[in-house]
Amino acid sequence: EKAVNLKKDLAEMQEWMTQAEEEYLEKDFEYKSPEELENAVEEMKRAKEDVLQKEVRVKILKDNIKMLAAKVPSSGQDLVTELNVVLENYQLLCNRIRGKCHTLEEVWSCWIELLQYLDLETAWLNNLEERVQMTENLPDKLDAVNDALESLESVLRHPADNRTQIRELGQTLIDGGILDDIISEKLEAFNARYEELSHLAVSRQIALEQQLQTMRETDHMLQVLQENLVELDRQLTSYLTDRVDAFQMPQEAQ
Repeated sequence: EKAVNLKKDLAEMQEWMTQAEEEYLEKDFEYKSPEELENAVEEMKRAKEDVLQKEVRVKILKDNIKMLAAKVPSSGQDLVTELNVVLENYQLLCNRIRGKCHTLEEVWSCWIELLQYLDLETAWLNNLEERVQMTENLPDKLDAVNDALESLESVLRHPADNRTQIRELGQTLIDGGILDDIISEKLEAFNARYEELSHLAVSRQIALEQQLQTMRETDHMLQVLQENLVELDRQLTSYLTDRVDAFQMPQEAQ
């Protein structure tokens, strides 16, 4: 009777593992939204816990069968053979569910990381857009133009590492067919805005550099002219002091 009960337990265990495999491992999942992906991750976590909780039952079953086989070898040997098959299948099921759970957790982590990088780069784009707007309607002063140029250049020195991460994370998920429509849309919008603002910012940078160069050249010319006027004023004052007749002066003084 004990052998019959143990054989029944083995059959029930095998049936449960077959059902678990069908439910958790053989279904085709399509992750088209973050909610679907998150639900799948939570489901696989529960599946892993469910399978691992059966470990106690498997151990008790194993101990009972070995004990029976030691006492009644004739009836226990067949049970040991069946037990070995069940143990092998159980270990395989555990490994596969652990693997799928780990994979889904990695995919979810990849998605969250992509969102974080997109948030960082979007904040940078907002800052860049603000700096570009600040370069409009500047007062016609050397310091104002110089400050605006330095401010814009400081933002443009932003490293490209985050954009590289966005591209790689997005491509990894898209290649796996995970959230591909949503990610493609997000990346397209981000890249379009990045290209537009970058080109606008570089154009404004070049325009400010040219404006600054022109203002510096003009400022230099005015400075030279001022120095010449001062020198001319000194000479004229000297001539007047010495009561020199105008026709005796050099042509430029006249």
